[in-house]
Amino acid sequence: MSASSVIQLEKDGTTFHVVGTAHVSRRSVDEVTAVIEEVRPEVVCVELCQGRYDALTQETSFRNLDVFKVVREGKTLYLLAHLALSSYQRKMGQALGVKPGAELLAAVEAAKRVGARVELIDRDIHTTLKRTWSNLGLWKRSMLLSSLMVGFGDDDDGKGKGKGNGNGKRELTADDIEKLKEGKALSEMLAELSRALPEVKVPLIDERDAYLVSGMEASAAGARNVVAVVGAAHVPGMRERFGKPVDRAALAKLPPPSLLWTIVKWAVPILLVAGLIWGAFHSNKISAQDVIMALVLPTSIGAGALTLLGGGRPLSVLTAIVVAPIAAIHPLLGTGMVVGVVEAWRRKPTVVDCERLPDDVTTFRGFRRNPVSRILLVAILSGVGTALGMWLGAAWIVTLL
Repeated sequence: MSASSVIQLEKDGTTFHVVGTAHVSRRSVDEVTAVIEEVRPEVVCVELCQGRYDALTQETSFRNLDVFKVVREGKTLYLLAHLALSSYQRKMGQALGVKPGAELLAAVEAAKRVGARVELIDRDIHTTLKRTWSNLGLWKRSMLLSSLMVGFGDDDDGKGKGKGNGNGKRELTADDIEKLKEGKALSEMLAELSRALPEVKVPLIDERDAYLVSGMEASAAGARNVVAVVGAAHVPGMRERFGKPVDRAALAKLPPPSLLWTIVKWAVPILLVAGLIWGAFHSNKISAQDVIMALVLPTSIGAGALTLLGGGRPLSVLTAIVVAPIAAIHPLLGTGMVVGVVEAWRRKPTVVDCERLPDDVTTFRGFRRNPVSRILLVAILSGVGTALGMWLGAAWIVTLL
């Protein structure tokens, strides 16, 4: 076993063999298989939740995707983020000739061959995304959303692997991926992530380190040997937290809306309504019509323009224009939900569209062509347009008063 990627931990008579992998590494696939066949453990733990396991093992995992339900429940952004991350991994996997998560699937197959029990020890992906999103402020949310959208914009066909992509940028090679698993490179990468985006590192890395190691320990009852297959970035944190108590229930809890966001969500509509009432009954300088114009114009124009920019159908643009002013004074009504449902009704995504989604989102052309991803984009942009219009409308009313 390679000392650089496998560590051993001891507790209560059980030896834990923690294998640090890269999710798009052929070498990791071979190493995971070799470790399990050599150790022949009673339990094999993998860095997967049930949702991610289903996505890896079921080629038609998107077949039953209910776009209407995603939009109505306000999960468009989370699905878009999940697709963006999957797209990035797929691109690297295509360049290196390895399916993302292949080493995790190899671990499951090897476990079956040696008669080991398989345990999925990662936190639910939706919980992780929601906890990550809630940690970010408005500015960093905007920057992250922009980064996700840019991530869809590379239509490179994979030529020049390991050398360049036609844009003067050097692509990752298999050796580059393996170097990221080394201690020094890994420490530097995690340190840089802590400096650049500490709000992301905590829920994405640190919390999952604790969740993974506690799940690994909990699965070991009655076992002498346990093999845990996790991304190399989690190994240092798991080693540090090994043997320490972890509140898994707290880590699995969905975050409540932030107090600041709740205040803002209600303060802007209250300001708009207050301005409307004041202008109608107490001000000689402005009229109710002026306040209504300050509310309607920015929100309708913002929502309609961004819906059009996202490629929304004419009816969706019209819906955004009509719904945005109402949503501005009714925090429980989201423009994106209404517009997304209308867009989905007009585009009528098929089962084939859903099945093609993971491959289509690897290129900007495919992302815009697929009805499902287009619906997500239109829904999100209509909501962003409404939010921008709300702030401009509130500022406009303040100047009138």
